[in-house]
Amino acid sequence: MKTESDAKVYKLKQFSVWSDGSEEANYGAKAKTVEDLMKEFQIKIMKIDEENMDMEFDMIGIGPPIANAIRRILLAEIPTMAIDKIHLYNNTTVIPDEVLTHRIGLVPIKVDPRLFVSKANDDEEGTEEDTIQFELKVKCHKDEKDKLKGDKVTSGDLKFVPIGNQKELYDDIRPVHKDILLAVLKQGHEIDLKAFCYKNIGREHAKFSPVVVATYRLHPQLRLLDRITGQPARTLAECFPEGVIKISKKDGEDVAKVADARKIKCARNVFLHDELKDNVEVCTVKNHYIFTVESAGAVAPEVLVPEAINILKEKCRFFLSELKALKM
Repeated sequence: MKTESDAKVYKLKQFSVWSDGSEEANYGAKAKTVEDLMKEFQIKIMKIDEENMDMEFDMIGIGPPIANAIRRILLAEIPTMAIDKIHLYNNTTVIPDEVLTHRIGLVPIKVDPRLFVSKANDDEEGTEEDTIQFELKVKCHKDEKDKLKGDKVTSGDLKFVPIGNQKELYDDIRPVHKDILLAVLKQGHEIDLKAFCYKNIGREHAKFSPVVVATYRLHPQLRLLDRITGQPARTLAECFPEGVIKISKKDGEDVAKVADARKIKCARNVFLHDELKDNVEVCTVKNHYIFTVESAGAVAPEVLVPEAINILKEKCRFFLSELKALKM
């Protein structure tokens, strides 16, 4: 039976996650001018997947407050169009009215929000400039072969109903995905409703958020402090995701070399091997962030990121104007 004294003890410093405190945390960071920032700052687009509407880019030479501000703006402050009001005329399904309407409200809509304006709070009807209307009319019945028709209601059943001249101006307004299941009907069940889309931001409700994912992480760095060859080299390669460590032949033996540290995500297994733990250092590159942005489908991520930066610039201008007004 193992006792407490038999247990292995691992310290944070051993796993390269210990920090004695950064310059910023210790209030020892040097003041930077705008010129210094412009020399260091850069954005590198690493990947854009148009089919899946996601994007990966590196932001280099900027501190965590700015990186996090851009992330938060992407999540909560870029406006989109979403279903926000529903007139429910008939619902004979087993799904409660409030559950059904909530499901429909979360369906992302394929429309450029920059083409619309925000609806005034005192405007109940809405206009073609601030409102999009959908209609959902389905009834489950049996066909001549005694098979149910219309038993599965999906987002594709939402039909765009133009207001005013919207038919001429916008020809492709629809749900982003047509196969989102909204309800399952039995024979005779019926749903009849109208849904109205308005412009708003994710801070008001999550359904208005333009992104599914907006995250960042520090760029990982892997240092080999000594030459690692033979079986330890092969063991090292197995401790990390495929492609991080490259094994090459040199003087007739396997030699480990760092190929792509970018693929490392919380890999600490190497420190469990006594023959490797003192020869490897896993850390991160300061002020080098890997951003991942996945759009909900309405607006492409390569459009959303510049929008977020523009909103951040406006916030800075407003803050400076307030300081000026206070004569600080």
